[in-house]
Amino acid sequence: MVGKTHAEVAKIMRPGVKTIELDRLAETFIRDHGGVPSFKNYKVGNDSFPFTLCMSINEAVVHGMPSNYELKPGDVVSIDCGVFMNGFHGDSAYTYGIGEIDEHTKMLLIATKEALYKGIEQAVEGRRVGDIGFAIQQHAEKKYGYGIVRELVGHGVGRSLHELPEVPNFGRRGRGTKLKEGMVIAIEPMINQGRKEVERLDDGWTIVTSDRKMSAHYEHTVAVRKKNADILSTFEYIEEVVRNNADLVDFS
Repeated sequence: MVGKTHAEVAKIMRPGVKTIELDRLAETFIRDHGGVPSFKNYKVGNDSFPFTLCMSINEAVVHGMPSNYELKPGDVVSIDCGVFMNGFHGDSAYTYGIGEIDEHTKMLLIATKEALYKGIEQAVEGRRVGDIGFAIQQHAEKKYGYGIVRELVGHGVGRSLHELPEVPNFGRRGRGTKLKEGMVIAIEPMINQGRKEVERLDDGWTIVTSDRKMSAHYEHTVAVRKKNADILSTFEYIEEVVRNNADLVDFS
């Protein structure tokens, strides 16, 4: 359901579309199919997130808020979507390029997506959370020289949207919570083109890169298994739409 919601949104993504329109479409699609948006009215302290999607554009890392902003060629849009259905939450994020994006930015998106799968390879019984973070860090930071956000992490997911354990995108091998078969976690590298430091905007939600360089975010919900992780979310529907939408950059 999460992957299909992403795909519905991707169908109408193009220059000139307001991000609030994408949010409304997502909420309608989720509710029409028997789900509930996981993020809408999600509380952190005394604040509630008022939208269905987190939509983070360009230097925004995560938790961006839909608005009357109109997408432009060259924008990078990270969309995070959660759905509550049949007693459980699903959670997945994908970063889209609008129109033509420069090669340096395209490489950031490719490297972040690659780092996600490097982390997923470590989500097997007997390994530790630090093994996931180490794999992501080695790929994005050591290989490409990008900045890995420290303040925001992946997490357990199930009957609640955010559960233990925390799953950082950096770490040391053999450290952290030991992974057991059946654990379900959201692995979500958030990687910056420049420095790792981030800051929060005055809206109380949007996290941006301190140097205002681009950021990318990909996420899968994953079940820990004995030999290979079981990826419960999917990019299949998204990437089919991206391949057929001339206004989106296809590098799948």
